[in-house]
Amino acid sequence: MSLQNQIDQMRKEIRTDGYAMSIGEWISLYENKEIDIHPEFQRFFRWSINQKSNLIESILLGIPIPTIFVSQRKDGVWDVVDGLQRLSTLYQFFGVLKDDNGNNISPLILEKTKYLPSLNGKKWNDPDDQENSLTPEQRLLIKRSKIDVSIVLRESDDIAKFELFQRLNTGGSDLTPQEVRNCILVMVNPGLYEWLRELANYPQFQEAISISEKNLIEQYDLELALRFLIFSMINIDKYDRSRDVGEYITSEMIKIAQDQNFNRDNVTQQFKRTFDLLAQSTGSNSFRRYIGERFKGGFLLSPFEVIAFGLGYNYPNFPTAKEVSERTKKLYSDATYTQWSGSGIRANSRLPHLIPLGREIFSQ
Repeated sequence: MSLQNQIDQMRKEIRTDGYAMSIGEWISLYENKEIDIHPEFQRFFRWSINQKSNLIESILLGIPIPTIFVSQRKDGVWDVVDGLQRLSTLYQFFGVLKDDNGNNISPLILEKTKYLPSLNGKKWNDPDDQENSLTPEQRLLIKRSKIDVSIVLRESDDIAKFELFQRLNTGGSDLTPQEVRNCILVMVNPGLYEWLRELANYPQFQEAISISEKNLIEQYDLELALRFLIFSMINIDKYDRSRDVGEYITSEMIKIAQDQNFNRDNVTQQFKRTFDLLAQSTGSNSFRRYIGERFKGGFLLSPFEVIAFGLGYNYPNFPTAKEVSERTKKLYSDATYTQWSGSGIRANSRLPHLIPLGREIFSQ
């Protein structure tokens, strides 16, 4: 297929519309439940009060606000694809924002900003504190200000909004790749996200990976759990090593989320039994380098790809805990592992060698 034919085909699959809407209209959409900002996303985003205050400052000064991207569902409701923090800041400032349990969030109280230091302590409209509330003129100025919306229409390919979300929230964003995936997963299958979170919280799994507090905050434990689901049972002969591994993980996650036949119970048993065994054998040393008769350093991804994926593939026919410990120690002198686990080796080149190695080493 020629480049032009590919362009023409994809343009047919992604249909969009767009126009400007007043902030008052954005508020009405939320109050009438005609827009879903996915309040559960709040755990993945980290706007400070200063950033929120700067947004209100920009509106008051007439500085253009970036376009909000939404996806139109079959019932006509808009899913926010990009612009959660801008909208939730406005909704919180207006005092209408609710959390994922439907409870009101405390209204936003602004901080001083660079150009409007007198915003410090200001609220939208507090009947008991009119001195620190915006004036009617200032409130109308905000309500009549406009923010553009770009709509991915419901006739578009179902994957379009997930692809758009990933592209808009990667790069300059504060989110990690897994935090972006978590948001996508909540959009397509919130129940699966909660299940994945439960797996990642499994004590034996947490003990085995023993990652830093920073990595936990950035949801790296969920990424490792997701990698296990995908790569422990992958047909490695069909793995496309030309693709970026991060993009591959995201696309496979969406497939799992949309697969009505995906058996969570079986996978849960596979996952828990695998990390139960690691807890019995190597514990918190499971994915640390073994050098000079001892385990050293912190978590390493390469041994995780060999050991965890290898054991998961061989479930339920595991070696004994003692054998797992002995084979883990020998792994670090294995020629294939040494060749393909060094720094600078890309994951899509590494995995086709390390995954089969793990399946062989940890067979019964």
